[in-house]
Amino acid sequence: MQLAFVLYKYFPYGGLQRDFLRIARICQEHGHKIRVYTLAWDGDIPQGFEVVLVPVKAWTNHKRNEKFTAWVKNDLAGRPVDRLVGFNKMPGLDVYYAADPCFEDKAQTLRSPLYRLGGRYKHFAEYERAVFSPAVGTEILMISEVQKPLFMKHYRTPEERFHLLPPGIAADRRAPADAAEQRAAFRAEFGLAASDLLLLQLGSGFKTKGLDRSIAALAALPPELRERTRLMVIGQDNAKSFQAQARAAGISDRVEFLQGRDDVPRFLLGADLLIHPAYNENTGTVLLEALVAGLPVLVTDVCGYAHFIEEADCGRVVPSPFLQDQLNQMLRQILQDEQVRRRWHENALAFADTADLYSLPEKAAAVIMGEPV
Repeated sequence: MQLAFVLYKYFPYGGLQRDFLRIARICQEHGHKIRVYTLAWDGDIPQGFEVVLVPVKAWTNHKRNEKFTAWVKNDLAGRPVDRLVGFNKMPGLDVYYAADPCFEDKAQTLRSPLYRLGGRYKHFAEYERAVFSPAVGTEILMISEVQKPLFMKHYRTPEERFHLLPPGIAADRRAPADAAEQRAAFRAEFGLAASDLLLLQLGSGFKTKGLDRSIAALAALPPELRERTRLMVIGQDNAKSFQAQARAAGISDRVEFLQGRDDVPRFLLGADLLIHPAYNENTGTVLLEALVAGLPVLVTDVCGYAHFIEEADCGRVVPSPFLQDQLNQMLRQILQDEQVRRRWHENALAFADTADLYSLPEKAAAVIMGEPV
């Protein structure tokens, strides 16, 4: 089959983008041809992929999206494909990978009625309806159980169109046999003493991921504990406002910002805690990447994968409604208790050996290719 994948932007370190690439490669391994429509591609192009950079621009994102959709539709008319797979919501898809939460639910519960009068709302509501309406036949790859009832509530989408996928953690995130040696080498490289504590925050979109909450929690630690604790932030985003926050709190020397990189597994092995106090998160793949590396996790309950942290008993989940003081207290308690961190480490590795946390790309590819899941 000739398959076409559409996504607005590809870069190597985004969770959606990594999932797309792994799924597309599996389809390619099964003998199918891969074409990709995108506005921007940052990184190497896999051998055999046809990447089409769609040449459209607009003053607003929603106008750009509309031009993108029209251009792709016109190109497909002249060069048809067997299946069109979208990683962003748009009309005309055969399969949609539901990485984003329900837009309509957020618009009705988190926005004022005036918001729903604007052009941005109308665009995104229309594009979401084009995927989930009962009048279309788009198959939906769900990565979050939390979102399915919301889509069904707003659109009455037939249940048989939903395909719930397991997580898809890459094998290189699992703790290797020489994890202890790698951890020691990492900590020596970054000048971390045995008594030092390393917090790790991973992911682009610093605001959504709650980086401001992490910095505030670090600043609130007792002085002696704060002086031996560092926060490393890895992601593709503008760090200026968060650097200013750290300076204002007097902890700029305790916070380090790094761009997206390929050696994240080393950081997962070398850190003492993943902190992820997100404001909202459909899943939170990084939580499971930490889990399979044996790294304890502190996360807010709004993340779709937070329940895995509770099931594995490998960290703490901050309940809603979020309170900064509660996060501060949890962080202090975790950092002060080496014994509980060691127990969480062991629990995480045991859970990683038994739970299906890995087969998302294979099962998503099966749906795309029309094979039994």
